[in-house]
Amino acid sequence: MLSTQPNAKMAILYQNDDFGKDYPAGVKDVLGDKYGSVVVKEATFETSDATVDSQLTMLQASGANVLLLVAATPKFAAQAIRKVHELGWHPTFFLTDVSISVGSVMNPAGPENGIGIITTGYMKDPTDPAFKDDPGMNEWRSFMAKYMPGADLTDGNYSFAYGVSMVMWQVLKQCNGDFSRANIMKQATNLHDAYDPVLLPGITVNTSPTNFHPIRTMQLQKWNGKTWERFGDIIEGAS
Repeated sequence: MLSTQPNAKMAILYQNDDFGKDYPAGVKDVLGDKYGSVVVKEATFETSDATVDSQLTMLQASGANVLLLVAATPKFAAQAIRKVHELGWHPTFFLTDVSISVGSVMNPAGPENGIGIITTGYMKDPTDPAFKDDPGMNEWRSFMAKYMPGADLTDGNYSFAYGVSMVMWQVLKQCNGDFSRANIMKQATNLHDAYDPVLLPGITVNTSPTNFHPIRTMQLQKWNGKTWERFGDIIEGAS
């Protein structure tokens, strides 16, 4: 946003809990003293809310030309994409990667309604044709065919779970039979390029006793109505 929209007026919608509050805190870290002038409106929602329609109507009325939707579960992300479209609002729309599954978010929202949304990713998207014959994704597809036949392979939550499991398996292998809490924590904080077949090229899993973030780089992506198109270089961003 800072590099492409110098006159941006941002609205932020986030989940009203510790998870959600971390995101505007991160925006404040980036914007610093500019936060009050760039962010024109904030709104929150509860996980028990029926919809986020009223919050989005209020954010549109603020005159914002940038929308950041953060920490939203698939239900609220899909609702928000539909509502922004229904309002005829056309902000630059940033969506955090917790809610970018094609199967559980973009398709329920109406894939045409989300065209142009920008996010980041660190995993290979199952709908990306670039990974049609990717060895790592084929490994995941074989697993799904054997253990979850009939599951929706456009749902990135499945490939995410597989990747997380592969990394956890590496931790357990490094434990070498000692599954005490102390040793599990020791091994979890000593991962070096841990095997994860569903990570994007150039992104690796590494931890240390002084840095618990397993993934420290991501790539920007834009929704084209069918899949997420990656663009730009790998950028710093811990997850």
